[in-house]
Amino acid sequence: MTPSSVIEFLIWLLFAAAIIAMLAKRLRIPYTVSLVVGGLLLGVIRIPIPMLSPLQAGHRPDWLTPDMILILFLPALVFEGSVKLDVRDLIRDSVPLLLLANAGVLLAALVTGYLVHWLIGLPLLIALLFGSIISATDPISVLAIFKDLRVDKRLSLIMEGESLLNDGTAVVLFGILFGAVVAEKLSVPKSVEQYVLAVVGGAILGSTLGYLASRMTETADDPQVEITLTTILAYGSYLFAYHLHLSGVIATASAGLMLGNVGSKEGISPRARIAIQSFWEHISFVMNSLVFLLIGLEIHVRELLQNWTSVLLAIGAVLLARILSVYLLVPLSNRFAEKIPFRWQHVAVWGGLRGALALALALSLNSAFPYREQILNLTFGVVIFSILVQGLTIKPLVKLLRLANGDDATPA
Repeated sequence: MTPSSVIEFLIWLLFAAAIIAMLAKRLRIPYTVSLVVGGLLLGVIRIPIPMLSPLQAGHRPDWLTPDMILILFLPALVFEGSVKLDVRDLIRDSVPLLLLANAGVLLAALVTGYLVHWLIGLPLLIALLFGSIISATDPISVLAIFKDLRVDKRLSLIMEGESLLNDGTAVVLFGILFGAVVAEKLSVPKSVEQYVLAVVGGAILGSTLGYLASRMTETADDPQVEITLTTILAYGSYLFAYHLHLSGVIATASAGLMLGNVGSKEGISPRARIAIQSFWEHISFVMNSLVFLLIGLEIHVRELLQNWTSVLLAIGAVLLARILSVYLLVPLSNRFAEKIPFRWQHVAVWGGLRGALALALALSLNSAFPYREQILNLTFGVVIFSILVQGLTIKPLVKLLRLANGDDATPA
């Protein structure tokens, strides 16, 4: 693989993303769904044109790897999502967010793992590991639909905040269960200690770095310099936490929240704020485009069809786990915080899509890991179902529940 072929591959992906974005807008279908379908078509269609050879299997670089997704793509996506959130809104809905992002992920992983163990026959620890891989939500396309339909901003915030926080929880849980599989033993007290240390330590580290970066922006009155500082913060907080064995996702999210709510309001000029926002929106668009196109390119449809029974059972297990997480935990949060209407809960269940993080965690398992191929097939199957089926049907569901066009839901 030569440097020129890698650049050609990137150019073709960006060109495809731009065309797909225009078509998706014209056809009024979710952008991420269009990207995955476009990737599938690019991976299947064989066009005998030398210039298109970088897109063909065997010629394209392998970018859908854990290092690329977890270290290149994920910090940027997490930072972009966190820097634009108002911490006051998160505090207002902190009870449901913390329940769904912590207890919800744990419950979903346990339910999914036990069902997959019982229905498909994977060893229990392996099945629980799969449960942790697939437990985090990634509602990118859903949030875009919400924006188009003018869905209540609080519902959008709850789903975006949950996704932002549960990524870190899922990664930490995955690490704990991975260690348990290797050691062939799960120590609950030690696992709880590891979990708390990784999450709390990551939050403290990220908040500290975000505060320091906010103070630094006060001395810089140059948008280019301030954009550079935010880029260093996004990736530096992730890598620093990674080397300290803390949660990199939580660290980056905390850093983004601190910068967006302290630096943005106190140390960053309005001109620089607009420049930074535009920069990170563009980075998010490019990163999401590349990830979802790569998902489509790398899916082995034949293998999924050969294992269709197991894939369908895994999809059913994941959906049931999501149903239990939302319908059990949201009523609990309603006892202590502002109520989340019942109609919103239906949207939260069906809008809990799975995406790049699940694939990154599954792909991070080395080739010698037991049952790796089965885990990969189940993960790909669930991700494709959530993006294509749930992603395409969430809009009709929102309209059916009369939650579009700014219609305020009632607790009914």
